[in-house]
Amino acid sequence: MAGFGWIMTIIIGGLAGWIAEKVMSADHGLITNIILGILGAVLLNAILVGLFGSTLGGFIGQLIVAAIGASLLIFLWRAIRERR
Repeated sequence: MAGFGWIMTIIIGGLAGWIAEKVMSADHGLITNIILGILGAVLLNAILVGLFGSTLGGFIGQLIVAAIGASLLIFLWRAIRERR
């Protein structure tokens, strides 16, 4: 989330984690939502830059990227956990 300060990054991460939690029917706490949102944004931004050379900009664009990335992380965690 380039261009955003720490506070805005935490806010976007928390919102994105909460959105992903609702979409994926998961049950996490606030800290987990923030971490999932931030890591999801980093992951999906890296994928988008690698594939297309750029990513979505602005608050709304990064919120969308972070929510999709967090949903992807929840999906991957469930897939790995159920494999055991």
